[in-house]
Amino acid sequence: MPSITNSPLHSVRIGLTGGIGSGKSTVAQMLLKRGAALVDADAIARLVTAPGGTALEAIGQQFGPHFLTAEGALDRDQMRALVFNDPHAKRALEAIIHPLVAQETERQANTALAAGRHTVVFDVPLLVESDRWRQRLDRVLVVDCLVETQIQRVMARSGLSQEAIQRIIDAQAKRPERLAAADWVIFNEKLGLDELHAEVMNLPL
Repeated sequence: MPSITNSPLHSVRIGLTGGIGSGKSTVAQMLLKRGAALVDADAIARLVTAPGGTALEAIGQQFGPHFLTAEGALDRDQMRALVFNDPHAKRALEAIIHPLVAQETERQANTALAAGRHTVVFDVPLLVESDRWRQRLDRVLVVDCLVETQIQRVMARSGLSQEAIQRIIDAQAKRPERLAAADWVIFNEKLGLDELHAEVMNLPL
């Protein structure tokens, strides 16, 4: 099975990212319907920290068994509280999870390319924050909107408080950082679904 770096010249690897509430997941589904293969890095990160996941033994050794639930999964609430306040813990967790996610994303991308897909979209919420991704991609697509819109959307769908959402936004890359990393930008501000779909269809894939 060919590796990503040795895949056919006509294939394209796109990194898709955007802040919470930007509409990134909606764009991902539209790209999937357009014929792209979708590799969801966040879903893979949840998989490796679910019961039986490949990250759990190392997490238990690094942080202690009390960071695992009775079902044998990562206690995400407890870990989130820790890493928000402890940069060293955040880096230690990333050192465990990121290589495992990279291995699985590569496996899924190789499978898609071997099956004849020409476009692989890597849905990566923290693409800009990580130094592991850019060299693996041909293009970066950023779904962007105003911070105020992010807060309104997430409050409407999740019930989180404005303060909690702002803390999540503050932990992510700032809009100028994401935009600086972008090859393509979809400004998803006051767009209906049909208008957003048109923007996705106009991408030069």
